[in-house]
Amino acid sequence: MPEIREITCINKPDHNDPYSRITHVGGGTTLLTGWRMTVEEAIDAIEKNQIKFQVGSGLMAVDVIVATGPSGRKHLTTSPDDETSNNLLSLPECPP
Repeated sequence: MPEIREITCINKPDHNDPYSRITHVGGGTTLLTGWRMTVEEAIDAIEKNQIKFQVGSGLMAVDVIVATGPSGRKHLTTSPDDETSNNLLSLPECPP
């Protein structure tokens, strides 16, 4: 059974550029419980069924899945739903 983690922040080279690729995802509420990993590490953990990532919590939780773009490159995205507020790109920057 995979560990479940909520993604609460992301890192991108230019946070305001919607075409800039996410490089890291992270979560946790304090420096002691916080975590951060590269997108490649997160994709690997999902594909190996080690970690199930979500955006939001409780009834508002949406799964984070691996998608493949037209170029064949893998990336993270949220499962389709009726909300736009749970999009990974709407999350704040993770601390360094």
